[in-house]
Amino acid sequence: MAADEARSVSRLHSEEDMHGKHHSTLWGDFFLHHVPCRPGQYLIMKDNVEIMKEEVKKMLLDVGSSDLSHKLDCIDTLERLGLDYHYTKEIDELMCNVFEARDQDLDLTTTSQLFYLLRKHGYHISSDVFLKFRDDKGDIVTNDARCLLRMYEAAHVRVNGEEILDNILIHTKRQLQCIVDDLEPTLQEEVRYALETPLFRRLNRVQARQFISTYEKSTTRNNMLLEFSKLDFNILLTLYCEELKDLTLWWKEFQAQANTTIYARDRMVEMHFWMMGVFFEPQYSYSRKMLTQLFMIVSVLDDLYDSHCTTEEGNAFTAALQRWDEEGVEQCPTYLRTLYTNIRATIKAIEEDLNFQNNKHAKLVKGLIIDMAMCYNAETEWRDKKYVPATVDEHLKISARSSGCMHLVSQGFISMGDVATSEALEWASTYPKIVRAVCIIARLANDIMSYKREASNNTMVSTVQTCAKEYGTTTVEQAIEKIRELIEEAWMDITHECLRQPQPKALLERAVNLARTMDFLYKDADGYTDSRSIKGILDSLYVHLID
Repeated sequence: MAADEARSVSRLHSEEDMHGKHHSTLWGDFFLHHVPCRPGQYLIMKDNVEIMKEEVKKMLLDVGSSDLSHKLDCIDTLERLGLDYHYTKEIDELMCNVFEARDQDLDLTTTSQLFYLLRKHGYHISSDVFLKFRDDKGDIVTNDARCLLRMYEAAHVRVNGEEILDNILIHTKRQLQCIVDDLEPTLQEEVRYALETPLFRRLNRVQARQFISTYEKSTTRNNMLLEFSKLDFNILLTLYCEELKDLTLWWKEFQAQANTTIYARDRMVEMHFWMMGVFFEPQYSYSRKMLTQLFMIVSVLDDLYDSHCTTEEGNAFTAALQRWDEEGVEQCPTYLRTLYTNIRATIKAIEEDLNFQNNKHAKLVKGLIIDMAMCYNAETEWRDKKYVPATVDEHLKISARSSGCMHLVSQGFISMGDVATSEALEWASTYPKIVRAVCIIARLANDIMSYKREASNNTMVSTVQTCAKEYGTTTVEQAIEKIRELIEEAWMDITHECLRQPQPKALLERAVNLARTMDFLYKDADGYTDSRSIKGILDSLYVHLID
C-alpha cells in the first residue's frame, strides 16, 4: 500500500511534465454554456429547411429528364454542399440512370466526373473509358485546368493495377502544381484544396463548410440551394453543441472520479469530432455520444499503457478488465481502482441505453474495452524488450488493430441499431480487408506524425523505424515516403472493397468515413494529441454559425 501511495504522489508531481507533453484541453466547460442560437431561431431554421427540402426534391425529379452532364453536376453540387444525405433514394435513382447512360460519347471532363461519381457510389466502371483520350505517345493531354482537376479527382478512386489511372494521377498532380498560382482565385482555391485533400477523402462537414463559401462566390449558384445548405449546416452545428453539453458533464465527472488528468489527454471535443466524421447525420446523435464515451475510455487506456503504468500494473489491470466484475477491482493497482469502477459504470449505462432501444447487441460493448486493453498491454512487451519488428507487416499485425479502428467500425454498427444485422457485425469482427485497410491508414498516418515524439520518449517502436529496417533506407524521410506508398495502397484496397463487398452501402460508408477522418486528423500533425492544429476547423464546425 505504501508503495502505491508513493507512486501516486510521484505521478501527481509529474503532472506538470505531462502537460508539457500533451497540452491541456482547449475547451474546458465551454459547451456547458455555449448556445449557438436561440430556441425560437432554431425552430424557424428547421421549418425553413423542411420547405426547401421539398423544393429540392422536386428539382431532383426534374433533373431525371435532363442530359447526363446536368445530372452529374446536380449530384456533385449536393454532395459538396453536404445536402445529399437528405436524398439518398433520389440520388441512387439518378446514379442508376447515369450508369445506364455511361456509354455515351462524352468529352474528357464529363467522362472524368462520370467515372468519379460512379466509383464513389459503388458502381463498376472500367478505367478503360479513358483509353480513347490517349495520344500517339499514350498520354492524355489537356490544358484545361478544370478538366485536369476532374481527372485528378477521378484517379483517386483507382484500384491496384490500374496503370492508366496511376499515370493520370502523376501527370495531373504535376500539372496542377505548376499552374495553380496562375489560376483565377476561386479555381485556385479549389485546386489547392484538392492537392491537399482529394475530394474522395474529405470529411462531409469539413467539405460542406469549405464549399458553401466557394459556392457563394459562384456566378452560376442556385441561391435556394445555397440558403438551404447554410441552414442545414447551422442546424447540425446546434445539434452537435447539445451533444457536447451532455458529454462535457459526463466527462468532467469521469475525470474527477477516475483521476485521469495526471496522465491522459483531455480531448473530449476532439473525440466527438472524430465520431462526427464517421456519423455526421442528425439521426445518429446517439451513435456520436455513445462512441465518444467509449473511445474517450480507449484514449485513457492508450495513455495509461503507453507511458504511465508499469508492465506489472498493466498486466494486473488487464486481468481485472478481463474478469469484468465487482471483485475484479481488488486485482487492480490501488490508484487504478476508481478508473476500473468508472469504466464499468459507463459501459453499464451504455448497455442499459441500448437495451432500452431494444438493441440486440448491447452485451458486445464491453468487449471493445477488454480487447483494446489487451492490445495495448501486448504492445508493452515490444516496448520493454526494445524489439523492432523485421517487417511493417509484422508490426501491423498488432499495431493496426490497436489503432481502435476495427473496434470503432464494430461498435459503430452496434450503435446504428437495426441498420446493422447480426451478420454484418459478424463480418466486421472478422477483420475484413476494408477494415484492415482503414486500420493501416490510421496506424501509418499516426506514426508518421508522432514518430519524433515517440522516439524521444522511448515508447513502442514506430512503423517508421520498422520500415527503415525492412527496406534498408538510410533516412527517416525515405522510410516515411515508403509508408506513404503503403497508405495509398490501403486507399486502393478501400475502393476495391466498396466495389465488390455485398454489405450495404450505409455500412461500408462508415468504414470509408473513418479512413477520411484519420486522413484529416493526421494530415499535417497529430491533430488529436496536438489539437491546436485543428482548432480553427473545430471552431467553424461547433462555434460559428454561417451567416
